[in-house]
Amino acid sequence: MSLEFVFRILGMILFAAGGISVGVYLSGLAAASPELYAVVMGLVGALVGLVLTPFLTTRPVRAIRSILGNVSTRTLFSSLSGLIVGLIIAALLSIPLSLLPPPLGQILPLAAAIVCTYLGVTVFIARQEDIRTMLQAFIRAPIGRSDEEAKEPMVLLDTSVIIDGRIADIARTGFLPRVLLIPRFILNELQHIADSADNLRRQRGRRGLEVLSELQKNSTVSVQISDLDVEGSQPVDDKLVLLAKRLGCPVLTNDYNLNRVADLQGVRILNINELANAVKAIYLPGESLTVKIIQKGKEHNQGVGYLEDGTMIVVENGSEYIGAQVNTVVTKVLQTAAGRMIFARPVKH
Repeated sequence: MSLEFVFRILGMILFAAGGISVGVYLSGLAAASPELYAVVMGLVGALVGLVLTPFLTTRPVRAIRSILGNVSTRTLFSSLSGLIVGLIIAALLSIPLSLLPPPLGQILPLAAAIVCTYLGVTVFIARQEDIRTMLQAFIRAPIGRSDEEAKEPMVLLDTSVIIDGRIADIARTGFLPRVLLIPRFILNELQHIADSADNLRRQRGRRGLEVLSELQKNSTVSVQISDLDVEGSQPVDDKLVLLAKRLGCPVLTNDYNLNRVADLQGVRILNINELANAVKAIYLPGESLTVKIIQKGKEHNQGVGYLEDGTMIVVENGSEYIGAQVNTVVTKVLQTAAGRMIFARPVKH
């Protein structure tokens, strides 16, 4: 026996009783037999109750459940919070409004309650993302941390910078913020790479997981895995940029495309490649340096060598010194998109 059937029976009985009462009343007005009117109106009431009861009981409840089932928990929480805040404000306003002379004293408190609850629900739903961010920022700080520790800057890590591996060496120097935040979707992407059928991608993913393990053992930084996410099936890079914009923190990466996209959206980027170029030794024209020439250059008689930090040294007339250490003098320093390039010539004794 379904619940709707039970409500139909109850509704039929109640409406039949109501129909009988109406029939008796109408018979008195018409000065006719009350039994006939009672039976007819009772049957009409029973029929109406049998048909209309589901539309007054189970069907509205079912529709409300369906609507609430399609509403996200975040929206439901925001609307409930807005409703509570609106009712509190309406209760505070109803005290002075009820002191007004009638009929304003009776009408305005009810109007204020309707307006305040409507505005509370609509405003809280419209600003639910900001409310969620504020609550997450409040909850994110672990209990027991001092105010200074809670204000420590944090930085989001990209998949590419984790796989790169240099982040572990930089973290040991203490130059990074103490809190490194890794969203769950970044960790999932890293695991997906580590499980790839392609051998090279699999090795890169496993190296990234090893780097994360090394970072967690590092006492100079705190690695936090966060469940913060962005709604919608968006690419990982887009999610990372939106999350960084929401939290107001920079993204650590070495992905050039992510760098450009984030810059267009006003998100601060910490690029490891730019950091590597910035800390390379600076040589001025006229300075001496010793370099081992390992190969020929693109131009005639050029030799190419590299410093320990990877800076390319192009030595004029250096092709004859391939495989040897040569004392050179810097003639020109050229900054390119790929890094710094130094031109030099051998020192003739």
